[in-house]
Amino acid sequence: VIVINAEQVVLTGKKLDQKLMRKHSLYPGGLKETPYREVLAKKPEFAFEEAVRRMLPTGVLGRKMLKKLKVYRGTEHGHDAQKPEVLELKY
Repeated sequence: VIVINAEQVVLTGKKLDQKLMRKHSLYPGGLKETPYREVLAKKPEFAFEEAVRRMLPTGVLGRKMLKKLKVYRGTEHGHDAQKPEVLELKY
């Protein structure tokens, strides 16, 4: 699955400021919390991949499924040789 235009992801309500991406460095006091507004500004493809990863099953099958997901910030991607089909979504 190829996802393009990840920079156009929209979060509704107050999620941009209230929802936090948490990361721990495994050192005491190493918890880093970043609001999704900053995460989407820096790496929108990472935020999209994390959302999909959390919906998939944990284990070998979920990891295999996630390897098939390719997310790109803009419209450019290097998968033209695979002849991807355009899927229009209404939201």
